[in-house]
Amino acid sequence: MIPKKLDIKILLFDVDGVMTDGTIYMSEQGEYLKAFNVKDGLAIELLRSHGLLTGIISGKASGALTLRCEQLGFDKIITGCKNKLPKLKEICDEYSISLDQIAFCGDDVLDLPIFQHVGLSVAPADAHALVLNKADWITQSAGGRGMVREFVDKLLCLQMNQSLEEIYQPLMNKIIVDDVGGIEQ
Repeated sequence: MIPKKLDIKILLFDVDGVMTDGTIYMSEQGEYLKAFNVKDGLAIELLRSHGLLTGIISGKASGALTLRCEQLGFDKIITGCKNKLPKLKEICDEYSISLDQIAFCGDDVLDLPIFQHVGLSVAPADAHALVLNKADWITQSAGGRGMVREFVDKLLCLQMNQSLEEIYQPLMNKIIVDDVGGIEQ
């Protein structure tokens, strides 16, 4: 059930099964490779353009995961964390926000303790059945298939009471300014 009044300040995401489809490729050298959806990356930039904080809390740690999250400019990157709830409380203290100002996207049973405490819990369409039963919001998209972008678009429209075109305007303005600045240099 989506709250009527949303005051989300930070969006936190699990990675495997949310920002990726959960598939892990392994090279002969033992390196993990993961596929991230470009649409989801732009959603993170869109959130920044509206002054919202972003973070990941992932049960797994890998170089590919950390590199992609750093490239996307997440405000908080926590990896290798199976017990995610204590980290959630640390984030609240660090950013002076309450638990109900957090939206969390997760797909598996490790995410359920967080679902009980945040203002908005979100699951991709292909999340585990227990997660789907507890989520406030279920996207039509599967994990790693644009579910983050779908959620962010709808959340911003609801929270800001604006159209999709209006919520993208700050990002488009930034892109234009960045392009002009690049030309002038």
